[in-house]
Amino acid sequence: MTPDLPRRHAAVAAVLFALALGPGAPAQAGPDRLSVLLGSHHVNAARDFKEVNPGLFLTWEGAAWAGRLDLGAGVFRNSYGDGSAVGSVALPMLAGDAWSVDAFAALAWYPGNGEQFDHAAGDIVPLAGVQARYGNVFMQALPGGGQGADALVTFGLSFALD
Repeated sequence: MTPDLPRRHAAVAAVLFALALGPGAPAQAGPDRLSVLLGSHHVNAARDFKEVNPGLFLTWEGAAWAGRLDLGAGVFRNSYGDGSAVGSVALPMLAGDAWSVDAFAALAWYPGNGEQFDHAAGDIVPLAGVQARYGNVFMQALPGGGQGADALVTFGLSFALD
């Protein structure tokens, strides 16, 4: 791996983020939501994982694709015990006054751990799944994408930033 490769991954992530904004994206000054990741559960784990995963995420609701997609960015302690950063996009599927269900995709940086995943570009790992929120509680479900678990469930608290 060349020293420029992490910079290339960051450049690719920035281009994908800009493309997601696309034409017609509403101007956004600040995030609409703050989420606090608390932990995770690795379903049928074949090894020990760190399941206390504190993290902070900011979400800009309706910020892309003519107001149809939510964009997010955050940092968290990953299940290998290291710090990670992530950029995400979510498609709201169902919603009520106090709840929502979204499909999401993300690119996460797992420094030094990319080889733990079946699909990765160096240490950049694509993630996808379903997320649900009820009140201030959220949960995400992701299919297993590595050699250690059948699925991953994450959970935490989420707050509107009015």
